[in-house]
Amino acid sequence: MPALHPLLRNSLIAVATTAVLAGCASTTAGSVAGGQRSQLMVVSEAEIVQAAQQAFAQQNAKARAQGALVTSGAEFNRVNTVMRRLVPHVAQFRPDAARWPWELVLINTNELNAHVMPGGKVTVYTGLLRRMGMTDDELAVVIGHEMAHAFREHSREQISQQAVGDLAVSLGGALLGLGSGGTQLAGIAKQVALDMPYSRNMENEADIYGLELAARAGYNPAAALTLWDKMAAAGAGQGPSFLSSHPSASDRTARIRAALPKLMPIYEAARRR
Repeated sequence: MPALHPLLRNSLIAVATTAVLAGCASTTAGSVAGGQRSQLMVVSEAEIVQAAQQAFAQQNAKARAQGALVTSGAEFNRVNTVMRRLVPHVAQFRPDAARWPWELVLINTNELNAHVMPGGKVTVYTGLLRRMGMTDDELAVVIGHEMAHAFREHSREQISQQAVGDLAVSLGGALLGLGSGGTQLAGIAKQVALDMPYSRNMENEADIYGLELAARAGYNPAAALTLWDKMAAAGAGQGPSFLSSHPSASDRTARIRAALPKLMPIYEAARRR
């Protein structure tokens, strides 16, 4: 590939730099245990939420067709009660998110998992309840973690990073005169050097914000320690943390222990209210 004309090269660099700088902001206030940082947001929040609503509806329709969607009964009521108790305290970090139409469904499966979609659409798998023997405190840790992903807009941030990363890879290939093989190699390097560390940061951040959210609602954040002991015993959340978007259980518990001295007073105050 021939080298780019210097004027075109400079123009492309300027476009990429402007896109990155214009999209840097923070979606929330910080947690008492840390987590405040600037986030890259170059994709519209409205577009992300609209896509999430469609995906949530499709997920639920598929689960309903399989007889696996749970939207009533004792298990659902228990989990939904925990989430509803957490929602008002989202305002501590982001007032507008406390007014979102938060929604929760259970999916009847043995899988140990939970996830959230942008705009506050939470899914919990019944395997967490039935296989883990979760206390309400542990359940609040899980749901708080997922809610933190939502109000910190981590999905939107990831998509923004991907969009800017793709632009950077294409730009890098053009600037360096790389062929398709060089661009492919640059993409692999970007996946390890950019996407994965940011994803781990998001997981760590969701842990901290989620624990403070649980504490403010009167749930014991120290339950995170027993939760991850149970997850480790069940074989979930394991694997090398360097190549995983989720931190290892040992890394996670170390960070949680470090945060608890700041979180426990919040929990104790909430219990006295």
